[in-house]
Amino acid sequence: MIDPRRSSDDPYSRTAQIYPVLDAEMILRIAPYGPKQTFTEGATLYRRGERRADFFVVLSGRVGVFTSDDLGAEHLLTVHERGQFTGELDHLSARALLVTARALGEVEVIRIAAADFTGFMSAEPDIGEVVMRAFILRRMGFIHHDRAGITLIGPANDADTVRLERFAVRNGYPVRLIDTRADPTASDLVVEFGLEPRDLPAIVTAELVLRNPSTPEFADAIGLTERFDPDEIWDVAVIGAGPAGLAAATYAASEGLKTVVIEGLAPGGQAGTSSRIENYLGFPTGISGQALAGRAQVQAQKFGARIAISRPATSLDCNVRPYRIGLEGNQSLRATAIIVASGARYRKLSVPGYDRFEGHGVQYAATAMEAMLCEGHEVVVVGGGNSAGQAAVFLSRHVSHVHVLVRGAGLAATMSNYLIRSIASSSRITVHPYSEVTQLAGDRTLEAIYWRDVRTGDVTSVASGSLFVMIGAEPNTDWLRGCLQLDENGFIVAGRDDDGTPLASPYQTARQGIYAVGDVRAGSVKRVAAGVGEGSVVVQAVHAYLESLAV
Repeated sequence: MIDPRRSSDDPYSRTAQIYPVLDAEMILRIAPYGPKQTFTEGATLYRRGERRADFFVVLSGRVGVFTSDDLGAEHLLTVHERGQFTGELDHLSARALLVTARALGEVEVIRIAAADFTGFMSAEPDIGEVVMRAFILRRMGFIHHDRAGITLIGPANDADTVRLERFAVRNGYPVRLIDTRADPTASDLVVEFGLEPRDLPAIVTAELVLRNPSTPEFADAIGLTERFDPDEIWDVAVIGAGPAGLAAATYAASEGLKTVVIEGLAPGGQAGTSSRIENYLGFPTGISGQALAGRAQVQAQKFGARIAISRPATSLDCNVRPYRIGLEGNQSLRATAIIVASGARYRKLSVPGYDRFEGHGVQYAATAMEAMLCEGHEVVVVGGGNSAGQAAVFLSRHVSHVHVLVRGAGLAATMSNYLIRSIASSSRITVHPYSEVTQLAGDRTLEAIYWRDVRTGDVTSVASGSLFVMIGAEPNTDWLRGCLQLDENGFIVAGRDDDGTPLASPYQTARQGIYAVGDVRAGSVKRVAAGVGEGSVVVQAVHAYLESLAV
């Protein structure tokens, strides 16, 4: 059971919000949305690993919620009594549930079917707000206490360990890391689960043991992936879950469109890897990209959008209607309208041996996880844009020193003024103009970074195991070639027909029913706020297109 005596930063300390009690008037309003049902002692309301569980409001009796440890033993997490309700964030999606709910004695409940849950949340917004806050805090509690998720066993700075941990963290999935190089309990666990060095990193849950799985295998095994009928028709498919894609999904789903989002890695896109966004409207103290993406994902799911993770789009058949989108793993889905918000992928440095150190020192994100790995050491950030500036400022609070390498004379032409001021005032950040990385050294992991001043030829080196490369990105449009018009840099041309005739919407492509928003669109402003704006506005054009088909 949860100890009520908690620190102020512990989600479980907010008892009234994490386990609220609905008043009698609220329960009366809930009653029409589902039947009353009685469960006997020991009956299971839903079980860990199931998908699309129903929502239960307790009228009398007690419902126990149980977690499972790595060996399968159950532990009582909490007890819901009259006026309280079951569930957490996975009740908004089709992901596998993390906990089991069971009747402790005879229990009477109101049971709202999973298919009716989002409709109930929208129809009763004040109750929906209470439920949503509780769901979010319950998931935060799992993460805060390493409960209900997975155990990751492996060396903390190994590339595959980092890959799996980052995937879980960015998708809001609870993960407990056992560092085999530092944790004295690791050897016992390795023996307990019959693991060999070649098996590491390994994923351990009550149900399975995965030996260094690929990311899709990992996602499938823990139930993060969605399952689709290839012949099911969606009103709109949004490709990409960055700011533009999540905004489009939220507005489309909130206006009643049957909406699915396809994302290859995690919500947030490149913005999701930003340690701190300080100039996004409405967040005067700033917000991390991951936190912003997490809120947007929950918001889209609240209105019924389905979000499919770890299965990126690989092809688009433009010759059939509805369109057919090919997904990695020989899967596919069909949609009447498509909003392409696939963003961009990170550019790499042209340095000998660069690929060898990706994941072993070369990073493209500066979040709390990366900061922990390089705490107290010197790091190098390459780039002169806002992402590089945000990374440098954030990392300077955790590392001994940050070296920022830029190819030009300085930062003024490419970085926001507030970041330039922060960098200039920090004694832990040094900007090196006219500099380029020339060599990366190390055995299995990165150990030293060399750069050259292009004016003088002077070479500088630092003993560092962390190189943060933030030099822009290239559009994720290879899967669209032969279907949509792309400019010379691979960005999607929108707003005009193939012959140059202006179209009704600046986001419409020459293919009817296909739209492009955010960083992937040629001529777009590469800002989080701009992507959110485009994603919200494009839904109006999608509505007009769908209505034209109904005439």
